Amino acid sequence: MLHVLVLGAAAGGGLPQWNCNCPVCRTARSEQPELRSTQASVAVSADNENWFLVNAAPDLRQQITDNPKLHPRHGLRHSPIAGVVLTNGDVDAVAGLLHLRESQAFTVYGHERVLSVLRDNSIFNVLDPRFVKREAIELETPVSLRLPDGTESGIEVTPFALPGKVALYLEDEKATGPGFGTRTGDTLGLHVRNRRDGSHFFYLAACADLTSELAERVRGAPLVFFDGTLWRDDEMIAQGLGTKTGKRMGHMSMSGQDGTMARFAPLGVGRKVFLHINNSNPALLPRSPERAELKAAGWEIPTDGTEITL
Repeated sequence: MLHVLVLGAAAGGGLPQWNCNCPVCRTARSEQPELRSTQASVAVSADNENWFLVNAAPDLRQQITDNPKLHPRHGLRHSPIAGVVLTNGDVDAVAGLLHLRESQAFTVYGHERVLSVLRDNSIFNVLDPRFVKREAIELETPVSLRLPDGTESGIEVTPFALPGKVALYLEDEKATGPGFGTRTGDTLGLHVRNRRDGSHFFYLAACADLTSELAERVRGAPLVFFDGTLWRDDEMIAQGLGTKTGKRMGHMSMSGQDGTMARFAPLGVGRKVFLHINNSNPALLPRSPERAELKAAGWEIPTDGTEITL
């Protein structure tokens, strides 16, 4: 089986966002603190003892503190975190690596495109290479995740290209063509599988489009985590919170005839979970009509600490 622990479900900045006074942030800050969420990440384990993170959110220290399964258990120095699999180079996905700088052995897995970003920024050298390995993963090539001593964890991850966009801080306004310099490897989806019993799920928490190829890949899957950034494409503009559409930022919308919920309806996915949900999204409010529509379509918004076993 696979054990999945939702560490955070929010988009960049978390919920509430530090400088935002929108209705959802106000509600999470005062009236309903249970709505608060850290930035999107999950942890996965085949034995409920050794864990691999999917991305390292800026909130990682808090996420570890809030989840006892990630606490040290043996001796004076220990961590059950055996590795981190990076799906992109966004601040949301890599900044948390800086919390893991205490000479603890683990492996960082990522596409060469993202690993090059880490190499180019010397601050990530605080991850002592004597302890922290960096392993390049290739598209459509299964990789067996290993424990620090080299033992196989039983978890296999297959990365594949997702429609997406290069990290904001890497955008090139002078680049020709769409995507502001987006290149292969900037956005990955993951198929995570237990090699022993075949239990599996998909992690697609940053996705700009559900192509026909991607739809067929996830058809009938028991569990899919999918990008839930915005309810509607012009949400940030309509609320006066920004100037960009969801498509400009590299995200699908939940709602609408061409939105995520409609596009997933015929695919027969067992459990559908939104991650990377922006603070502007009205579906975050439990009594909103948007949340009712979301639930009726068979989707979930998890709270931090949600556990799923496959």
